[in-house]
Amino acid sequence: MQNPKVSICIPFKDTAHFLPECLDSILNQTYQNWEILAVNDHSSDHSFEVLNSYTEKDSRIKVFNNVGVGIIPALRTAYAQSSGEFITRMDSDDIMKPNRLEVMVNSLLASGKWHVAVGQVHYFSDRGISNGYERYEAWLNQLTATGDNYSEIYKECVIPSPCWMVYREDFEACGAFRPDKYPEDYDLTFRFYEKGLKIIPCDEVLHLWRDYDTRTSRTHEHYAQNYFLDIKLHYFLKLDFDENRPLAIWGAGFKGKTIAQKLLEQQIDFTWLCDNPKKIGKKIYGVELVHFKALKDLDNPQSIITVANEDAQKEIRAHFKGLKQQPMHDYFFFC
Repeated sequence: MQNPKVSICIPFKDTAHFLPECLDSILNQTYQNWEILAVNDHSSDHSFEVLNSYTEKDSRIKVFNNVGVGIIPALRTAYAQSSGEFITRMDSDDIMKPNRLEVMVNSLLASGKWHVAVGQVHYFSDRGISNGYERYEAWLNQLTATGDNYSEIYKECVIPSPCWMVYREDFEACGAFRPDKYPEDYDLTFRFYEKGLKIIPCDEVLHLWRDYDTRTSRTHEHYAQNYFLDIKLHYFLKLDFDENRPLAIWGAGFKGKTIAQKLLEQQIDFTWLCDNPKKIGKKIYGVELVHFKALKDLDNPQSIITVANEDAQKEIRAHFKGLKQQPMHDYFFFC
């Protein structure tokens, strides 16, 4: 397989303004054995007409209407029409660096099956990028440079949705786009993790990620905080939780309360840790909050940390180090 075909799945909705730049970036790739499966998710602007004009220029570009509603049905529609040995996804408002496909294909050919090719990303926007996105970009790229993305998988999505590539057989083994869980990119990342696909390190920016106010991930309820917490807890309980070890939650903010409530609903016992003197000794949902020093009295515990403050996180990591506890085995940062 010297020159494998890459199937690029692109759901789109009301992105007519951005589509030419996106499509041109694919046409200008240094690697040319690709196909585009673009799916119109009920656009109200002239996005469909833009795509159709490109199909007349290049037979490798194919456009379809979504058989359902939303990104997941659109991705399924695209994937059903694909024929490539390698599968990737692209967002219709983003831009590929010219060598993105070439770098990813070569990485997969060199590493073989059961690997995920990824690339570093760069956010851009007409109005500038917030500090939050700058920090997320730096954090994500640092993980990608070493291929250690899974080491912080419970914090945020550690594989950018439009910048990965895998063998079709591996994609099928991971469930492809079949699950209905949102955010769909985070769920797919957890399924790569679950099946043991290794991430190939990449020290190069391959994808330009556009930010703007009406972007789906900013506006749709499927990308609200509670959906992320649902996925985190679902996969933690499935993949990393040891029911024979006591469980602790650290933090009593929104995320801590949400996790606690969901554990109670599933009748999973836990110790609730806190370092806020005003909350220690009080009960929330019938569970008393105790000082974090109580952790050392638990027999081989696992901990979920929901404290978002970075300085506090450093102190918490130091505390676990003093207890000789290890990340992704003994403790898991959920934010």
